[in-house]
Amino acid sequence: MKVVLFGASGMVGHGALAACLDNPGVTEVVAVVRRPLGLTHPKLREVVHDDFTDLTGLADDFAGTGACFFCLGTSSAGRTEAEYTRITRDYALAAAEALLPVRPAPVFVYVSGEGADRASRTMWARVKGTTEDALHELPLRTHVVRPGYIRPVRGARSRTRSYRLMYAATSWLYPVLRRLMPRHTTTTEALGRAMLALARQDGREPRLLTSAEVNALAGRP
Repeated sequence: MKVVLFGASGMVGHGALAACLDNPGVTEVVAVVRRPLGLTHPKLREVVHDDFTDLTGLADDFAGTGACFFCLGTSSAGRTEAEYTRITRDYALAAAEALLPVRPAPVFVYVSGEGADRASRTMWARVKGTTEDALHELPLRTHVVRPGYIRPVRGARSRTRSYRLMYAATSWLYPVLRRLMPRHTTTTEALGRAMLALARQDGREPRLLTSAEVNALAGRP
């Protein structure tokens, strides 16, 4: 299976990329990036692209895609709603729409966040929620993943400084959090494995997955 990956340089994207490179069922990973990852692997092909709102020139790169994992995202801190919407919603919709001509239609997995809701008064949750709804309206088999607390493993590292500091300060707490809130915690490794499991399923999996469902799916053979 050929996988197109957005956000490979981020924390969640790192987990998705590692899962794809480890899995013998994945034959190629096309990582759409702004800057080279600095990583070489026989299955990895990087496509450097500047404008994530216009992917029409990448049609040949997307041909034969079986699944697309959209892990690209940013913190809403310090951003206006228009700026955050451009990165969160516009980039995701452009990616999904660029895959519409691919036949057979690929599976599209969008990483959202726990609490996303188009009716929310919180800006990030509202934008994520409207993005989810817009993606579900497209003629693709779309799955939305809403993780809560994500523990970075296997070298995964957030690009947001405040998140890096938070993870460094709380990493020792993860076993406690996992025990107290098992339905709201997961890891970058589990997210990657769950995305691959969704891509291999026949559509019976839920269109919206929480951390608990991610962990259950990641644990299946």
